[in-house]
Amino acid sequence: GILREGLEDVKQFFKANGSCRLPLSPSLLVKGIVPRDCSYFNSNAVPLKLSFQNVDPLGENIRVIFKCGDDLRQDMLTLQMIRIMNKIWVQEGLDMRMVIFRCFSTGRGRGMVEMIPNAETLRKIQVEHGVTGSFKDRPLADWLQKHNPEEDEYEKAVENFIYSCAGCCVATYVLGICDRHNDNIMLKTTGHMFHIDFGRFLGHAQMFGNIKRDRAPFVFTSDMAYVINGGDKPSSRFHDFVDLCCQAYNLIRKHTHLFLNLLGLMLSCGIPELSDLEDLKYVYDALRPQDSDADATTYFTRLIESSLGSVATKLNFFIHNLAQMKFTGSDVRPTLSFAPRTHTIKTSGRIRDVFLCRHERVFTPSKGYTYVVKVQRESPGEVAFVQRTFEEFQELHNKLRLLFPSSLLPSFPSRFVIGRSRGEAVAERRKEELNAYIWHLIHAAPEVAECDLIYTFFHPLPRDEKAAGTNPTPKPADATWARPLGKVGGEVKLSISYKNNKLFIMVMHIRGLPPLQDGNDPDPYVKTYLLPDPQKTTKRKTKVARKTCNPTYNEMLVYDGIPRGDLQQRELRLSVLSEEGFWENILLGEVGIRLRDLDLAQEKMGWFALGSRGHGTL
Repeated sequence: GILREGLEDVKQFFKANGSCRLPLSPSLLVKGIVPRDCSYFNSNAVPLKLSFQNVDPLGENIRVIFKCGDDLRQDMLTLQMIRIMNKIWVQEGLDMRMVIFRCFSTGRGRGMVEMIPNAETLRKIQVEHGVTGSFKDRPLADWLQKHNPEEDEYEKAVENFIYSCAGCCVATYVLGICDRHNDNIMLKTTGHMFHIDFGRFLGHAQMFGNIKRDRAPFVFTSDMAYVINGGDKPSSRFHDFVDLCCQAYNLIRKHTHLFLNLLGLMLSCGIPELSDLEDLKYVYDALRPQDSDADATTYFTRLIESSLGSVATKLNFFIHNLAQMKFTGSDVRPTLSFAPRTHTIKTSGRIRDVFLCRHERVFTPSKGYTYVVKVQRESPGEVAFVQRTFEEFQELHNKLRLLFPSSLLPSFPSRFVIGRSRGEAVAERRKEELNAYIWHLIHAAPEVAECDLIYTFFHPLPRDEKAAGTNPTPKPADATWARPLGKVGGEVKLSISYKNNKLFIMVMHIRGLPPLQDGNDPDPYVKTYLLPDPQKTTKRKTKVARKTCNPTYNEMLVYDGIPRGDLQQRELRLSVLSEEGFWENILLGEVGIRLRDLDLAQEKMGWFALGSRGHGTL
């Protein structure tokens, strides 16, 4: 009501004055307000979402957020710092695909913020998957897939995501931007991720009881990793992400003095969280100006790992989802997370019959089974085939339960599988159970059988139309696993340099290790010797990575006291082993590098193939 009254006043203002420039950017000329496109947000300060008519007849409406009660000077400063970081990256030829919006403080505790189109908060994306969205790893990938149904669009979106996510990690870490939860991290449908709402920075975290709410160094969670890896297993895409983070971090570190000077100039401005030297020291400590680039790379890699393992971040997202659920109420109709638009009995025609005809093994976006359903409509001859996974059937059932009492719904097959009967047998059994389930749905009470959720579920998606064009020849089950022994098993990325009688070996990543003979992923670590070494004094080891064929280490192994003349005669013997606890460790692959073949006047970086001498133990 109050919003409507306020909008009337604004209308009168435009009647009297014709048009005005927005404080946000003087280049934006507006001539009126669009009341039906205005609303408010459910957060403590209740910001308003306003939409103005553009004077330019070809321009879209200009949407801004008006906030009252937040000191936006701090947001302006933070965004300006991120803008400078972005300039540094771009000058060095690194485009981190950052989304930086305008923000302008128009008075004490009030101001305007530009609204980025086609973007949603992570909370909204995750809540499509139920309240505990933040504990499931799929939501972000599913949402991007929904908005980028074509394979090349999706690849582009993932690339944008990898770059922008890395940029955000570095920027939020360096500036100590706290109070990060899934309502102030946004994702554009093009995959660009960005942060909004910088009310806390330079490490002034919010307390929740007596737990500091942000305990992770920055927000990087498993559903973000899921998008980057293209599934829940670490892949070599993650190496690119780590490299980008470390590269971006090292570029900003080169300009430590610039950031300290700029923030130092702002100390007397009266921003409470930037008022004494302690606050500046936060940035100094975050940039570690005394470290070498290699040390900083190792440091930042450990930060990424600790954030990924931080249950604190997920819990934080979860607390936030629960708190927001109280605000929004339940008037929003549930929708299916994998269907871009809603379909109804009117728009797509009455369904006469559904029959689940077979299951197929799929390998993307993750391994499992999909069920092919034949959908017949009343108009003669109209038959479509749609593919749905067990999880999608389950989501349909969960959303139906939000709308109807369980007495109206058929019971859903159990999720749990007793014993070790995985795979084919389970899929076969589920096929029968799901077939019975959908038959009962279509023959349920009309308000259930004819509801939009069911019609949306059985409506073909872009992927179904694509699949209809391919012939369903099943892949042989074992072709993908056959791996001849004695073949090269993976590659290791190293950076080797020599300075002041010291040989530095940075072990960066490994990709494509073979799985162990029992089919499990290994627990790999790297061991090096500098041959000849009769006394075995040159053994060096990295930490052990867990359950992965594509580990990241970014660890420096150093050999000291090696004169240049001696370097010509030495060979670096590097082996990758899987740690086995009680048994002997298993050799996964090894490589010998003759140092005289490398010109070590400058750093040598590259991938080296790991040969395997059969799968003997070492």
